[in-house]
Amino acid sequence: MPLILEGLVTSLNDDDGLNVSPMGPIVNRAQTEFLFRPFQTSRTFANLVRTGAGVFHVVDDVLLLAKAAINQLDPEPETRPAEQISGRVLLDACRWYEFVVTDIDDSSERSTLQTRVVHRGHLRDVWGFNRAKHAVLELAVLATRLFLMEADEIQSEVERLGILVAKTAGEQEQAAFDLLREHIANYDEDNQNTF
Repeated sequence: MPLILEGLVTSLNDDDGLNVSPMGPIVNRAQTEFLFRPFQTSRTFANLVRTGAGVFHVVDDVLLLAKAAINQLDPEPETRPAEQISGRVLLDACRWYEFVVTDIDDSSERSTLQTRVVHRGHLRDVWGFNRAKHAVLELAVLATRLFLMEADEIQSEVERLGILVAKTAGEQEQAAFDLLREHIANYDEDNQNTF
């Protein structure tokens, strides 16, 4: 059974601008290899194929994750240069993994990019996750897949996850949930996420 680790990937656009996107790669237990599965239409796929490198971040800031999921990172999060690749490290991450792409399979709409970690670092300990943080993470994943789901299924999930947020959220979790809920309510199929 694959082990999926949710986090954020930074990659560089062709103008060297920062792209931040939520990703859940399949990882080995040693965290030395990641298998990413971005859609070929995504900016992340284009960047990783073009540059051959990126940075995966483990984060516990669900508001940052929610904003990245719906392309509302304004202002852009603080970063510093990566150490072994041409890339950027998020300063609010708990830990990061600089990686290089070792194999690309683009034979289907959802590609697979095999990567190898070339450098890793630790900025701070993970604060921890409560039920509200998990609920926001689930809603963020859902917000990136609205084009794949029926409206009643989406609404049912928003209501179910909202109960967990109401019971256990702090300010950050509530703000993230509200942002995602508003995004979902205003979803326009013609304006899909392309991170």
